[in-house]
Amino acid sequence: MGAEVRSGDLFVFYGLLKQGAAGAPSSLDLAGAGTFEALCRFRGRMVDLGGFPGVVEGDDLCHGLRWRVHDAGIVTEMDAFEDVTDDPATSLYRRGEVALRDDAGAATGENAWIYWYNQSVDGYPPVADGNWPLDAGKTRK
Repeated sequence: MGAEVRSGDLFVFYGLLKQGAAGAPSSLDLAGAGTFEALCRFRGRMVDLGGFPGVVEGDDLCHGLRWRVHDAGIVTEMDAFEDVTDDPATSLYRRGEVALRDDAGAATGENAWIYWYNQSVDGYPPVADGNWPLDAGKTRK
């Protein structure tokens, strides 16, 4: 299911895993297993999948929230929530990396783990300004 996540690694959350997001999974103790940090930017293309967003490769400057993992044991639960599987054909998301950017789009020199959407986004509308609203989410599981 991807490379190993270590304590101290960064993630960028852009949808239901953002702190305070409607539809966030109550079973994940993200505040206990890591630290929510500052807002950040990254390049991709964010779409509205009907109650939750997905990001695929792209050049739009998207908005996210940095989260630093302290207990890497939670990543198995996060992968399960995001439907990351060993089969790339059926995995809803895949965990990968992305370069973090500043508000102007310049690289900050930091990379973070991200959940890339792993299915077709044909027919799904883009998310305005690449910024998923905290109140737009619906529980997926």
